[in-house]
Amino acid sequence: MSNSVSQTAAIDCRRLNSPATALRYLITGLTWLAKPGIRRYVWIPLVINLMLYSLGLWLGMRYFSVFLNWVLPAWLDFVRWLLWPVFAVGFFTVMYFTFSVLANIIGSPFYGVLAERTAALATGCKEDRAAAPAGMLAGLQSEFRRLSYLGLRVLPLAVLFLVPGINVAAPILWMLFNAWFMALEYTAYPLEARGYDFERQRELLGRFRIGAATFGGTVMLAQTIPLLNIFAAPAAVVGATLYLLELPAQD
Repeated sequence: MSNSVSQTAAIDCRRLNSPATALRYLITGLTWLAKPGIRRYVWIPLVINLMLYSLGLWLGMRYFSVFLNWVLPAWLDFVRWLLWPVFAVGFFTVMYFTFSVLANIIGSPFYGVLAERTAALATGCKEDRAAAPAGMLAGLQSEFRRLSYLGLRVLPLAVLFLVPGINVAAPILWMLFNAWFMALEYTAYPLEARGYDFERQRELLGRFRIGAATFGGTVMLAQTIPLLNIFAAPAAVVGATLYLLELPAQD
């Protein structure tokens, strides 16, 4: 344990705490997505995600049509042409706000392997391919643990919006927490590959909190931009892996 602490102390936290460094690695993550050995772990979860939304759209249209046939009498048939655009706007609004969450859940089994592939390409070292299936299952379990961490803190933050006086600062606190959570979310994959458990991850990121929050805040911003939000998650995993490449493995 003392050896791991001394190794961690040798980490260049000043470099990792630089907002410019954190931003640069996220941009680098985007440029790495087309590399051989990496792109399959970008496209597979993306295709699965889009297939699920396509199925949701098909089912939604089917049952919405049945609902309109049941509710609207024949003489109000013209109203259905007014309601279909409302359905379309509603569906794509839900898709916009849930795409990143669903992408993280679907992608989590792949993102651990993506982090290992990225590290292998960056360092020239071979990865342990036999550990990939177990790593994918562990990645899914870790994702639900992080979502539990998020859920336990969302409600108290939401309550702040209802408290007079404090609600003025609530949006700022909400953005700061989301930036921190995005940092935890995407640095988790390379850190877990090095043996850092969740508590150790939080402790480590706390040592370069400004850089981590900048990284997470930039990811959060990227997820709000149409089209870019499709690639924001895998780019964040690749960028976080390169950003934290110097960290030692933990026992």
